Amino acid sequence: MPTALNNLSTPVTVTENITLLVSPDQEDHRSLSGILKAHHWKVRAAGSFREALRLLDSAQRPAVVACERELPDGTWKDLFQFMNSLRNPPPLVVLSRHADEYLWAEVLNLGGYDVLSKPFEQNEVQRVLTMASRYGSDPRISN
Repeated sequence: MPTALNNLSTPVTVTENITLLVSPDQEDHRSLSGILKAHHWKVRAAGSFREALRLLDSAQRPAVVACERELPDGTWKDLFQFMNSLRNPPPLVVLSRHADEYLWAEVLNLGGYDVLSKPFEQNEVQRVLTMASRYGSDPRISN
């Protein structure tokens, strides 16, 4: 299993315009990939928590992580906890069909970046992920 300790000695490169999409839903992958490719973003896809760990524990880190609220082997909170153990973790955006005020407040209070509700709206996806990427490269930038 990947560990955050691997990244303590390995140089990490944050790659602009790469999003790690973590969702077991293939429709999410198709929809978000189409939206993001139209705006020259590259998408790395993971269908599970464990697969996301493997992709995050590499020298080339995505600029933003977009994670489904519930995964087959974990939740967005599990992934967020792992990400916080990394040096320079990317911002996390939570994806949910049931995005309500409670989820949004929980994500922000725990340190996540934002929530995107399904079905995805092209302009909102682009705005949120672009701002998250800017925030990740310089946390002094406000929304």
